[in-house]
Amino acid sequence: MTDELTELIQDLVRIETENPPGNEAAAAEYIHEWFRDQGIESWLVEEPYPDRPQVAARVGDGDPTIVLNGHIDVVPAGDRDQWTYDPYGGEIADGKLYGRGSVDMKAQVAIAMVLARDLAPEFESGNMPGSLVVHAAIGEETGEPGTKSLLEEGYDGDYGVVLEPTKLRTATSEKGLAWYEFSVEGTPSHASRPDQGTNAIMHARPLLDAIEAYDAELRTRTDPLVEKAYATVTKFEAGTKENVVPERAVITIDRRILPGEPVEGVDAEIDDLVAEVARDHDVDISWERIRTYEAAEIDVDSPLADVFRKHSAELGGVDPEPWGIQASTDVRNFVNDADIEAITWGPGDLSRAHKFDEYIELAEVETGYDVLDRAVREVLTR
Repeated sequence: MTDELTELIQDLVRIETENPPGNEAAAAEYIHEWFRDQGIESWLVEEPYPDRPQVAARVGDGDPTIVLNGHIDVVPAGDRDQWTYDPYGGEIADGKLYGRGSVDMKAQVAIAMVLARDLAPEFESGNMPGSLVVHAAIGEETGEPGTKSLLEEGYDGDYGVVLEPTKLRTATSEKGLAWYEFSVEGTPSHASRPDQGTNAIMHARPLLDAIEAYDAELRTRTDPLVEKAYATVTKFEAGTKENVVPERAVITIDRRILPGEPVEGVDAEIDDLVAEVARDHDVDISWERIRTYEAAEIDVDSPLADVFRKHSAELGGVDPEPWGIQASTDVRNFVNDADIEAITWGPGDLSRAHKFDEYIELAEVETGYDVLDRAVREVLTR
């Protein structure tokens, strides 16, 4: 683990890139300048949002091309008093580098940057065939089309590696998700005269019961790599004032989607659920899907996946069995939108992401760099 790589991760963590609201610009400019200082061709890409540029860099100009993809946005740090370490301090203690985005996923962006720089002389001399593209994408945490735009703008390839923290396991499939928002209507009145109104919170009860039953049924649907489907209530908003009967209740659910489940089919299930509750309980309910990450999968025997499984097992002691990730990543943009063979793979433990005192172990980064170096070389030279 070099001092240079450690300091690069620290620099990236120290640039606050919270999304929302989408503060990635300073990090994108830093990465762009870093590549230029290394003599590597790099672009600030102003699609899809001119005020939130993202970065693409390339070394080599032959075939095949492998794309190393990472996102630079992070979830908000939250209550900073709950952090032992400054969320944007990049502090190191006991071999762990702390900070928001350390494991999700600025350390992985850093290893992609350094690997591109380290391989550049071999591409230039002709000793390494093919080419390598690096993405530093925006908007992943909120389902925005950062990676999709980079691919559409021509920063694509024959293979993709989305460098999310998987503990070096190689995911050939991933769950999708859809967020659904339900509005339950009532009529307001003064709370001293509650019978003059219709309490939307009370009318939401049968909908919550129906969602609970739907979730129980979904848990019987399984996939051999990503396990169960779910429908989880994640938000409930209602009320305008303490003495007013609420006129509306808004419920949000997170629906985890298995590979092979079309989003249109999930929409139909939600529509049937709402129609049944409205009919049986005389409740006025509307719904909309407010965000979507499609499920994605490639053949478990993908040659790309085989290479990463092999080197992760040899260098990291990782189980080489086929595996799928239960979170949603930008790999869907490679597989579903661009028809590129792609995996989700990277050092670090996803369970540490989005928490207070998020961290990555520097030993994990070192092993991850070594595996990535070997795997990229094999993919490009085989």
